[in-house]
Parts: sequence; structure tokens; C-alpha cells
Amino acid sequence: MDLQEISLKLQAGKAKDVKILVQQAIDEGMSAQTILEEGLLSGMSIIGEKFKNNEIFVPEVLVAARAMNMGAALLKPLLVEAGVKASGKVCIGTVKGDLHDIGKNLVKMMMEGKGLEVIDIGTDVAPETFVQTAIDEGCQVICCSALLTTTMGVMADVIKAMEDAGIRDKVKIMVGGAPVTDAYCQKIGADAYTPDAASAADKAVAFCA
Repeated sequence: MDLQEISLKLQAGKAKDVKILVQQAIDEGMSAQTILEEGLLSGMSIIGEKFKNNEIFVPEVLVAARAMNMGAALLKPLLVEAGVKASGKVCIGTVKGDLHDIGKNLVKMMMEGKGLEVIDIGTDVAPETFVQTAIDEGCQVICCSALLTTTMGVMADVIKAMEDAGIRDKVKIMVGGAPVTDAYCQKIGADAYTPDAASAADKAVAFCA
């Protein structure tokens, strides 16, 4: 079984084919970890690069991610059985007062495509919720998204809430969204700003390492 085939079908967004091929690889006795890394994650990684370079756009990313999720669903129980841990854990949400989620969802998919476990806490998330989720779930990174200049300030509140809870030195905070800049990230004392979803995933992996 050639795992390259899984990668190619995933990139083309052919979810049904991916599912069939993943099942085939499992039946042939390949390890779930190998199928995940060399089939699904390698395909999603290429999608991430192409998206970063504007060679493909949001719709293509979404169908590839759907294909990845269908394949990953078959592997999950086997990975759990084999005791395979995700390479890190992050929580992600759009800050309070902001209901935009397309950017957040893309970042989530890219992060999952890099093998991270992502806890999605949705939109309109209060600073305390980010912090509580990170504590409860044992996340190494908090990712905050904002699409409005009016809600950007909440990111500073999240950092304050992290400090108040005593986790600021243990958990990294990443910020992103259209109005957010690297200068703003530094001004509020966040750990990283990334301009696109693929870079965000790479950064999160580095923070979790």
C-alpha cells in the first residue's frame, strides 16, 4: 500500500477515497501512526504550504480537511490503543464580542493537520473561559482570534486573566486575525502573532515541542 496515494487523494479533497485507502492500509497491518503521519498529515502539510503561498484558497483547504478528518476517524481508536499522544494540546477561540469563526476554524484545521490536539471553545469567548479551558485541559498554548478592531483589546484581558490565574509563565498565548499585527502582539505581551493559518500551526508545534 502506497501512503503517497492517501496524501494525494486528501489533497484533492476526495474524502470517500481517503476513507477506503486508510481502511485498506489498516487491513494490511500498517501502524496507525505511520498511516497518520505519512498519509494524512503529510498531505495536509502540503495543503498548508499551498494555502500559505496563495496557490489554493479556503474551499480547497476545507475539503482537504474534511477528507483528513474522515481518515483520522478510522485511526483514532487505534492510536488510543497504541498509546500515541498528540504532539501537543492547544485551545482556540474568538474573543468576547466577536462572532467570526472562519479564520479560527482554518487555524484549527491546520493545527490538527500537524498532529496537535485542538480544543475549540468557539466564538465570543470570555478571558476567564480561555484560562479555565487551558487549566482544565492541560493546554500548552492559548490561541486568540479577533476580526474587529473593537474586540482586539480583549486579547490583553486574556493575558491579564492568565497572570491572575498564575499560568502566564506556563502557557503560551498566540494572537491572530485581520486587524492584529506583530507590533500589537508585542505591545500586549503575547508570545506570537502569525499572519496565516499554516504559520500559526508551525508556531504552535514549536511551542509544544
